[in-house]
Amino acid sequence: MADFDFDAVVVGAGAVGLACGYALARRGLTVAVLEREAAIGQGVSSRNSEVIHGGLYYATGSLKARLCVAGRRALYPWLDAHHIDYDKCGKWVVATTPAEVERLDAILEQAETNGVEGMARLSKAEAFALEPELKCEAALVSPQSGVFDSHGYMLALQGEIEAAGGAVVLSTPFEGARPLDGGGFTVRAGGEAPTELTCRYLLTAPGLSAQGVAGLIEGFPADSIPELHYGKGVYFRLQGKAPFARLIYPPPIPGALGTHYRRDLGGQAVFGPDLSFVDDLDYSVDPNAADGFYRYIRKFWPGLPDGALTPDYAGIRPKLHGPGEPQGDFRIDGHDVHGLPGLVALFGIESPGLTSSLAIGDEAAARLGL
Repeated sequence: MADFDFDAVVVGAGAVGLACGYALARRGLTVAVLEREAAIGQGVSSRNSEVIHGGLYYATGSLKARLCVAGRRALYPWLDAHHIDYDKCGKWVVATTPAEVERLDAILEQAETNGVEGMARLSKAEAFALEPELKCEAALVSPQSGVFDSHGYMLALQGEIEAAGGAVVLSTPFEGARPLDGGGFTVRAGGEAPTELTCRYLLTAPGLSAQGVAGLIEGFPADSIPELHYGKGVYFRLQGKAPFARLIYPPPIPGALGTHYRRDLGGQAVFGPDLSFVDDLDYSVDPNAADGFYRYIRKFWPGLPDGALTPDYAGIRPKLHGPGEPQGDFRIDGHDVHGLPGLVALFGIESPGLTSSLAIGDEAAARLGL
């Protein structure tokens, strides 16, 4: 590979792109990660719940099911080794009506099929004894879930890539790539000092820009690029003491996990996200959305005071399904899909992408034959 500037180029320096770069660097490759923003993790990775998911819900045999469990198992030891803060607080999925109790049974069965460890059921009385402000008919406990410092995690991944001789290059948008005769790619990088560089392997993980980036690669078949849908979710922060020690989730809604509660690492309570499909990257939070949050949250926390919620932030996820459609799987497409050896293109890496990121990196490397 001495004829190439880098063994591998990764497009996108969010959590998943950095984890892919780390996976390649661990295999002895020189890696350049290109990021169009002036800092790492400015897209999907900075606008999420920072939750470590257990892997409960995802369809049997799906990439989400397999990589969430594998990624979560790898993540806690990785955070320990790199001194990254986390709170393995556990998660409860709560049934707030008798009709929802049967849904907990189905979630428990799926979680056990997916290999999630330590799952348990709580009765109404058991739940109340542990979380006295919680209103529910029953709860499902996932002790493997938690919250963590996702930005500290991304900084540590960047450090690992650079320690291995790689580079994370900021303010450098990907502007296109062309396959080379005999293998590899020429990559055009923009920014203040536009340049071309060559690499043996190309891996694209730019989140919301995945479809656009694929369209800039010569020879990438247009019919292999999935349709992109923007799934927007907003968050509200509680003014006052956090009511619960654990993550509190309702049963999933179509296309998402539903508006949930978490206590962040600073001890504050945050609720969200909801889900709406939008046409533009608009990160504003409508204060009027609080009305729906109050109604929803009071199903499991009737003690929520009036006026206690304030708008916090919004995130937009790169969904591969539209309104009313079932939630799709991750896409980690190798040459068997698009016909370009040495290229892996990621699409639809939304939740649980952050939890799954270390495993996604290993999966992408494996699809490059590494």
